[in-house]
Amino acid sequence: MLDLATGAIAVLNTADAGDKATAARLLASAWRDGSVRFVSPGETPKRPARGLFPELRRPGDMPKRKAGGALEKRVALLHALAHIELNAIDLAWDLIARFGSADLPSAFFDDWVRVGDEEALHFTLLSERLKELGAKYGDLPAHDGLWQAAEETAHDLLARLAIVPLVLEARGLDVTPATLTDLRRAGDEASAAVLEIIYRDEIGHVAIGKRWFDFFAAKAGRDPATLWQELVRRHFRGRLKPPFNTAARDEAGFSAAFYEPLAAD
Repeated sequence: MLDLATGAIAVLNTADAGDKATAARLLASAWRDGSVRFVSPGETPKRPARGLFPELRRPGDMPKRKAGGALEKRVALLHALAHIELNAIDLAWDLIARFGSADLPSAFFDDWVRVGDEEALHFTLLSERLKELGAKYGDLPAHDGLWQAAEETAHDLLARLAIVPLVLEARGLDVTPATLTDLRRAGDEASAAVLEIIYRDEIGHVAIGKRWFDFFAAKAGRDPATLWQELVRRHFRGRLKPPFNTAARDEAGFSAAFYEPLAAD
């Protein structure tokens, strides 16, 4: 029987983006049908494998993008989102292989396998939509800052949960409604439909992050809100920027008592 961590590392070490998404979805299916189990954490790579394209640049060197309007702008938006989702695939499977242990509840693995599976679906949907628009993932440069969150939190599961689902993915909930409005204003209902799927799933991902952050904070004997604020101040470069999508965050169980004090800093 395959070890889940071994399979997760294989996903991380798959360079081709489409193949990575396919491998992630197959591993998730194998977990659900019981042909994979978690044995022990594995030796995760410092960085996930990547193909020759897209060209990776520093965040400050990326051209500005805006949703809506010209086809080129919408392609640029979808390409940027596909790059985010590709990194999200790796973040989910890295978390499983790096921080998993045999004494954790099976629900922990159920949840994070689900996240890894859905991030792979999101990448696939965006990649297919790009092809419908006459483009493909890799056509445009992408910024190389997204993996910094993994490197910054590689030593600490609570820090990883604090930053990735509860800062980065939560921020996605804040900005997606306006992006949907822009796409619909441009008449691009097909792209909007893809983002609607991603938006609903990402609420679930924030909820999963919050559930397990609370679980491990309780094990450490810490108040979750206080600990989260400490970890964000220590590991997140930047500030939390309102306005917040409080309805979506509340749906995920992520109350304003956590993040509003940091926004006021």
